Amino acid sequence: MKKWLLPLLGLILLLSGCSKWIDRGESVTAVGSSALQPLVETVAEEYQGKHPGKFINVQGGGSGTGLSQVQSGAVDIGNSDLFAEEKSGIKAEKLVDHKVAVVGITPIVNKKVGVKDISLENLRKIFLGEIKNWKELGGRDQAIVVLNRAAASGTRATFEKWVMDGKDAIRAQEQDSSGMVRQIVTDTPGAISYTAFSYVTKDVQTLKIDGVAPTDENVATNTWKIWAYEHMYTKGRPNELTKEFLDYMLTTEVQEKIVTKLGYIPVSAMKVERDWEGNLIK
Repeated sequence: MKKWLLPLLGLILLLSGCSKWIDRGESVTAVGSSALQPLVETVAEEYQGKHPGKFINVQGGGSGTGLSQVQSGAVDIGNSDLFAEEKSGIKAEKLVDHKVAVVGITPIVNKKVGVKDISLENLRKIFLGEIKNWKELGGRDQAIVVLNRAAASGTRATFEKWVMDGKDAIRAQEQDSSGMVRQIVTDTPGAISYTAFSYVTKDVQTLKIDGVAPTDENVATNTWKIWAYEHMYTKGRPNELTKEFLDYMLTTEVQEKIVTKLGYIPVSAMKVERDWEGNLIK
């Protein structure tokens, strides 16, 4: 080998090593829950504004995708509405849970159905296909159009856990995107689905369940039971930049301003705590 090639080869190897370090050390990729996505995206923008040269890439895909991707090491953070223990195929002991917020989940309907309050039993019957017209519930003579969430959706898993009582919903159109769910319910006469509080707008109507309204206050006391922690999982201990971003998510600045502004509930505001099986921790 010619002598002049040795320094050149050394330089190439050095630059190659630096490139790998930069890619790994200066960017974080977070994938998963669409319910959590708006919060992570907003906080990522704030974080990047304060830390030029550091990048947080945020993508959706559902909680199942987030958990499987972080478990495989494909991403730095797996965003999930589910505890890792709830998802089959996920080795929860290999992942580290970072709870960053709580999300309430509510049924939403087209504003013209004529129903504002529903029993838990009747809500279940709608998704089982046993109640097919809103007039059966005192509403308009309008066929009920059920819109479900995709199988990988953490929002769906939470809804099924607290509403469906282990029963399977009827086959229906499915959507993963929370924003698309809201739009379809807005545009479709007789439609019903469910979404995170953070996606509720004046374009749709929420339903009370047995007289209980879907509010942050009712979630905080577990009076409204359809809620979930928002988790950001890492595979083992996070690297330096990932830890820095996760720590930023839990700062008072983020929790009191951004979390509440976007319709989520700070973990510190909860009056109760639940384990992965849904049991209250005393």
